[in-house]
Amino acid sequence: MGVRRDSAVGEQGSDGGRESAKTAKRSPSGQPETKAAARKAAPAKKAAPSAKTAAAPAKKAASSAKKAAAPAKRAASPGKKAASTGKKAAAPARKAAAPAKKAGSVGRTTAAKKSATPAKKVAPIKKAPSPRKQLVAPKKATAAVKAAPAEAVVKPAGDESRTALVRRARRINRELAEVYPYAHPELDFENPFQLVVATVLSAQTTDLRVNQTTPALFARYPTPEDLAAADPEEVEEILRPTGFFRAKTKSVIGLSKAIAEDFGGEVPGRLEDLVKLPGVGRKTAFVVLGNAFGRPGITVDTHFQRLVRRWRWTAETDPDKIEAAIGALFPKSDWTDLSHHVIWHGRRICHARKPACGACPIAALCPAYGEGETDPEKAEKLLKYEKGGLPGQRLNPPQAYLDAGGRPAPPLGAG
Repeated sequence: MGVRRDSAVGEQGSDGGRESAKTAKRSPSGQPETKAAARKAAPAKKAAPSAKTAAAPAKKAASSAKKAAAPAKRAASPGKKAASTGKKAAAPARKAAAPAKKAGSVGRTTAAKKSATPAKKVAPIKKAPSPRKQLVAPKKATAAVKAAPAEAVVKPAGDESRTALVRRARRINRELAEVYPYAHPELDFENPFQLVVATVLSAQTTDLRVNQTTPALFARYPTPEDLAAADPEEVEEILRPTGFFRAKTKSVIGLSKAIAEDFGGEVPGRLEDLVKLPGVGRKTAFVVLGNAFGRPGITVDTHFQRLVRRWRWTAETDPDKIEAAIGALFPKSDWTDLSHHVIWHGRRICHARKPACGACPIAALCPAYGEGETDPEKAEKLLKYEKGGLPGQRLNPPQAYLDAGGRPAPPLGAG
């Protein structure tokens, strides 16, 4: 009976299990050792409760992992397998040891996953945009910095308000009125007809040259009717010193005919009528209206255009737009005298090529100061006409001009 148990089935242990034949052969005596098997089974029984004890935290970890994230659920399944394996650990010792090792490895894996899970929570996805915002901000700041020099290029006069511009422009006019109290039209004339003809002739030449030419013209053709009936060749010969004499001859004969035929021999005193005359534009019309009829007007000649842009009163280049822009800065009653002040200053001090900045009475108000000579001694040598101790442009200037130290211009051919 004993041999049958050893070879075929094995001996039944105290825990109800059976010991294999291979285990019986490993004993030193070669005989089945029931007590030794019982002793080996006892630790196996103790291993079972310990495996169950290890399985309990695994189940708790599984329940908490289900709430935390889906990967934790997968971590719970090995824990459950470890628990079921622990229940079957009542089998032989070899089979009990393997589940115990698996339980330990599963516990370590679960702990590693638990430690890994907080690592994922430490770097949430929501924090990712913050570095992007930091990268975008410097770009905006850099653009703002690059835009700053563009504003620095603008000169101070370009930033002044409308009110400041009006005040500065009117102050300049007041200063010039004190410098040129004798300012007047620098064309010699005795009546509106002579003034309109002289103004047409002043195109592309100096007032001095016109004043030296018109005495002979008006001595021979004193009225519009006389000049309208004149021989063009004779008129051309008189006007030759003024330049463009053929075109100018055509204009003065044409406007004389219009005055004689359409206005009864009298120069019209309205702007809309004056501009209808041949060779008469808005500039000529305002010269006539302001100086022959006492009606305010702005004369936008080459000097006037240059100075108002240099003073930054306007950036316009079209004469009509310049007239409108400057007219809005001053009362209408100041327009005629303003024209005289600006033109006189442009002819005497604020020249086109070499302005005498060092001798300019309004240098403190001029945004273009420094474009010309700033040394006072050198700038004084650039002054013209009465400011430079030289004769003026009129052969018959007003008495106020002579009283201020002005000198009349020499007649044609006198030097």
